[in-house]
Formats: sequence, structure tokens, C-alpha cells
Amino acid sequence: MRAALQGSSMPGEKGMASESAPFCLSGTGGGKGAAAARAALAGRFHDALVFAAGAAAAVLVLLCTASFLSPSPVPSIVSFPAFPSVPSSSPLAGAGGDDDDGVLAADRRRTFYDDPELSYAVGGGRRLTGWDAKRAEWLRIHGLNNGGGQERVVMLSGSQSHPCKGAGGDHALLRFLKNKVDYCRLHGIQLLYNTALLHPEMLAYWAKIPVVRATMLAHPEAEWVWWVDADAVFTDMDFSLPLPKYKNHNLVFYGWDREVYGEKSWVGLNAGVFLIRNCQWSLDFMDAWAAMSPTSPDYDEWGKILMDNLKWKSSNDSDDQSALVYLLMKNRRKWGRKTYLDHDYFFQGYWAEIVDRLDGVAVRYLAAERRAARPGTSALLRRRHAEAEHALYAAARNAVVGRAVPGPAGGGQTGWRRPFITHFAGCQPCGGTPNVIFPNGSCAEGVRRALNFADDQVLRAYGFRHAGPLSDVVQPLPFGYPRSPARA
Repeated sequence: MRAALQGSSMPGEKGMASESAPFCLSGTGGGKGAAAARAALAGRFHDALVFAAGAAAAVLVLLCTASFLSPSPVPSIVSFPAFPSVPSSSPLAGAGGDDDDGVLAADRRRTFYDDPELSYAVGGGRRLTGWDAKRAEWLRIHGLNNGGGQERVVMLSGSQSHPCKGAGGDHALLRFLKNKVDYCRLHGIQLLYNTALLHPEMLAYWAKIPVVRATMLAHPEAEWVWWVDADAVFTDMDFSLPLPKYKNHNLVFYGWDREVYGEKSWVGLNAGVFLIRNCQWSLDFMDAWAAMSPTSPDYDEWGKILMDNLKWKSSNDSDDQSALVYLLMKNRRKWGRKTYLDHDYFFQGYWAEIVDRLDGVAVRYLAAERRAARPGTSALLRRRHAEAEHALYAAARNAVVGRAVPGPAGGGQTGWRRPFITHFAGCQPCGGTPNVIFPNGSCAEGVRRALNFADDQVLRAYGFRHAGPLSDVVQPLPFGYPRSPARA
């Protein structure tokens, strides 16, 4: 474990602590010696999986799903339905009548949006209180309070607003984005992609906090906001978030209790992918988290405190992940008891440990489908079907694979199940210079292998698959695939 922690560092452009390093805005920011400190920050791997995290965030560009309020078309917004539209019984449903010249009719009941002192910015105004009651009232007014028995999720990701320095970097970002669009379409999740900075001092890994907070206010219909770094790839398109598992928690990270609370290790969790519940507790937590960011007059002092209190931290920079670990370990009763550190599956797995195993995973899945034990099950799984039926076939396939392929659903350090998310921390495809700690070409090949692996799962509903793990060429699937072992 210690060797894994100490064996790899991941310096990122402008000091970003993950693959999102090259996605931060260029130039200086924040003052307080932040730029120099960030340049020195290096992530370390825990069990070759946990790595320092971050992401650049920005202005909202909706990519999956129309707003359930059905706004007029806006340039640069691509929308696909995910959340239900406003019910006909909603006060807003009468918009467009003769008396209001197309303005929303309703009975104009006030909501939190009518408060002129409401601020979407971190530290930009009066502290928001009573959010749970305000959100509940908004849901009640719009007939969305029951949720249809499901907890709504908004996925949030982002990248820099200007072109990448590295050759092929923008194409890599496009493919990373397509992967998220595919997953969200298959699972009925709304995706918001961000390309601008919402706070001038909260650069690099801190940039996600302002946009997560703004998203909670802009989407009161969402029970969960799901941050996913731009360089994270969904490599199991069948796996769904186990939300019932987190029913008593408000915050979910990939990590280990023993490493955060026992070892006090700054790599005891990873901040590159997380779930946060849309509630007052979460808003308060983000206020406390942001208080250790470059917006604080005590930013430099926080860096020294983190350096003195956290194991394996080699820089006196106050980064988001170190601040997060410090908050949890110092306030376990207040923050830790509502935070779930999950390592039962690859909520995010380290790419270098995963990509060379993907071919073996694919072979075992196809073999499991061919040898399904129950009569007729194998033929059923091979049946062509509409993409809209994905959830039904995914459930059937997972049942078959669960009996035939070892390992936990969502993947893990043991077994051969598909990893849920493969995170390419440190690869810097947008940064212009390959990370020297990785063998030449390994990042680029790993990204292509993971994206093609995921893409094959999507293309199957369209009757195609890639000709090979690293091929951009696709070929048609034979009827009854994968009955024939020719391409297993």
C-alpha cells in the first residue's frame, strides 16, 4: 500500500491534481502564492486507485435533456428529455394565454427565486438557509414532490473554455463527452457540461465547487448532483448508481474510512467523482469546504495546516482534496457521519490498473452470454432490441454475468466485472505535453481502449462494434451475436 502511494506522482499543468489539470484556465489566479504552490502539487496513488482530483468548471451548457420547464431554444444548448415536464396541474401550465402575452400565467406564488438577495455564487451574498423547506415548497408547487418513486440525478462535468494545447486534445474531450452523453441517455440522467469559470479565484481543482452549488439552486428538482471529472470514462454502460445504498448519507466519494479517519491520509479518498445530495447540509458543507480555498484570506495558512496534519502530503498548497479530508477527520460527527466512502465497486478506478484487463473482461462477458445456464436466457440476451429497452436487457445480462464472472458489480480490484468508471488522472491529453511519469503512448492508447470498450456496448443496439480494441473502424454484427465465437 505504501509503495503504491509513493510510487507515482502526477504533476499537472497549472498545478491541477488530476487529469483535469490541463482543463484549467491559463494565467494566474487567486494570488496568495497559489500558482507556485499548485505547480508543486503532486498526487499519489492509494492502492493504485486513489489519486488527487480536481476539475475546471464553468458556465452551464445543457447537453442531456430539456429543462422540465421547457424553455425557449437557446444557442449552444442541446437538449434531450430526461426529467418529466411540468404536470398539467402545475400553476405554470397555463402559460401563453391571452391575458399574459406568453408570460407564465400561474398564480405567481413566491418561491426562493424571488428573493433579491439569493446568490448563486460561493461567498457572494447572504448565506442560504432553510433550503430544505424552500426546495420542498418549490417541488410541491410544481407537482414534483413525489418524484415518481425515483430520486432524480443531474450529472455535472466540464472543461476549459479555450482550445487544448495538445494535438488531439479537443478530440479527446469530445470523445470523453460523448461517453457521458451515452451513459446519461441510457439511464435517463440529465447532463450539464460547463466551460467557463464561475469564480475568478477558484481555479483548477477548486473550480467545481461554485458550479456544483449553482447547479443545486438551478435544479431543485434534482435530489442528487453527480460531479464527474472530464477525463473519467464510463466503462460499464449497464451499471446504475446504487442510490438506495446511500439513503442515509448526503455525500459519496470513492475512498476508505481507515485511511481518512485512521491514517489521516490526503489520498484516503478521491474528489474527482462524487455524489452530493441537494439539501441544506450539503450547502453548509460546501461553504465550509470553500472556506479553505483561495477565496479565503487564510488560504496560505490553511496550506500549512494541511501539510502539518495530513500524511503523504508533499505540498503546502490548500487543495480541494486535502481540505476535504481535513474537514471529515476533524468534524467526523458533523460531516463524516453523512459521508459515505465507498470502495465496494469502481465508483472511479485508476486507469493504469484497468485498461490492460478490458479485453479479458469483454471475452468473459461474451462467454457468459453464450453459456447462460437457464434455458432460453442466452438466446434472449442475443436478441436484437431497441435502445429504449436497454435497462431490461442490462438487468438480464447482469444477472447472467453475476453468476458466471467473478468480482463485484461495477468492478473492483478482484475479479473480471466491468469497471463502472475508469479515471484517466494524470494523462493530460489537453495539456500539450504528455505526462513523463507514464510510458510513451500509454495514456493515449489507454484512453482509446477504454472509450472503444464503452462504445461497443452502445453500438451493439445499432448493430455494430469496433473492429478491434484500438480501431476506429466499425463492422456490422451478425444476427444472433454473440452466438458465433468468431469474434469473441
